[in-house]
Amino acid sequence: MDPFDAISPRKVLERVSTLLGCSQTSNEVATYLDNHDELKHLREQFLLPKVAELPPSDLTLVDGTKECIYFVGNSLGLQPKMAKKYIDEELDKWAKMGVHGHLQGSRPWAWAENNIEELMANVVGAKAEEVALMNGLTVNLHILLLSFYKPTAKRHKILLEDKAFPSDHGEEVLRTEDILDTIEKEGDSIAVVLFSGVQYYTGQLFDMAAISKAGQKKGCYVGFDCAHAVGNAELKLHDWGVDFACWCSYKYVNSGAGGLAGAFIHEKNAHTVKPALTGWWGHNLKTRFRMDNEMDLLPGISGFRLSNQPILLVCPLQASLEVFAMTSMAALRKKSRLLTGYLECLIQHYYNKDEAQPHKPYVHIITPSHPEERGCQLSLSFSVPIAAVFQELEKRGVACDMREPNVLRIAPVPLYNSFSDVHRFITVLGSALAASKELLQ
Repeated sequence: MDPFDAISPRKVLERVSTLLGCSQTSNEVATYLDNHDELKHLREQFLLPKVAELPPSDLTLVDGTKECIYFVGNSLGLQPKMAKKYIDEELDKWAKMGVHGHLQGSRPWAWAENNIEELMANVVGAKAEEVALMNGLTVNLHILLLSFYKPTAKRHKILLEDKAFPSDHGEEVLRTEDILDTIEKEGDSIAVVLFSGVQYYTGQLFDMAAISKAGQKKGCYVGFDCAHAVGNAELKLHDWGVDFACWCSYKYVNSGAGGLAGAFIHEKNAHTVKPALTGWWGHNLKTRFRMDNEMDLLPGISGFRLSNQPILLVCPLQASLEVFAMTSMAALRKKSRLLTGYLECLIQHYYNKDEAQPHKPYVHIITPSHPEERGCQLSLSFSVPIAAVFQELEKRGVACDMREPNVLRIAPVPLYNSFSDVHRFITVLGSALAASKELLQ
């Protein structure tokens, strides 16, 4: 039996617990799922901090020799083991070759990022020539909008998410039908539709294919900020006909803080949309160094490059993308649906609101329950003050993320997290809730 092929996570847990003759909440279920996880070897490609290495850990409460529960890949991914080796290689090359490093070695500095763009394209569902690795996310977003947003008297609006913190305003997620209805009603006046692929606060995965189709039907350009979607959701930017997209790489793509960002322009726009700001790195490599002041602009996203990329940022990104190349986004999403679904089931079992126990702390999951409407992240809203719960989790070796007013973002990442991590987290959460309750009394 392949438990990963079941229709829903709940069906998996029912099947496995029946097979093992135990409760669905038993640690035996987590162990069984880990043993049958075809991607479990990928965890070995990353450096996972020990509990004692995390600054907030209280070693009177937890065993410092254990690996921490790292559920914060939505903020910063783990370090790939090969990252240091690759960086050291380039530092050594610089020391021994000096300027010749631009053209020599396994990753010549003059075009090192070009050598890994196909790997990046595979992660986002694009052609290699539609992807560029450059700059940071905000810079890329600005230079793309400068070219795609061309307002006219009739068509001058930008449609984007109205509320950065939806849960502060009542309704927690945006309904796809409401988005599509707005595009249909307002589309003739919209120049650009710009959405995130995954909403960072709620964890909602938007229907990018439907939004792209609806926007383009009304004559709008459609772009996506994929910061929380890349390496998390199975993207098909080319097939969906997305006009442009950009993303950072330090979250689910594990390139390190401030890592090299990515950008995408669909091939259909390669010869019609030009950069508003040009730099010499957008010039054809074959003639780039002639310095004749004649711009030989590369087509598509390649022409949007401004300058050469920092080789020390290329190295960790290469290390991570090589791990992605050991599997596929389809396989990662298959595991992710079950891993996050397992977390959801355990939270609902232990921490749902109980009318019979009105004083018992409870957790409300604001992330959509349908697996196709979310990535790996669950956003948990607590009935008790969140700061104390967060502090107690950190003391016990959990790395997660707190967002005001009352949400924890928990992201079990299929590349390196296990089902046992999820089970441990649920146990630790119970201790953290009990300890925080005592602090507040």
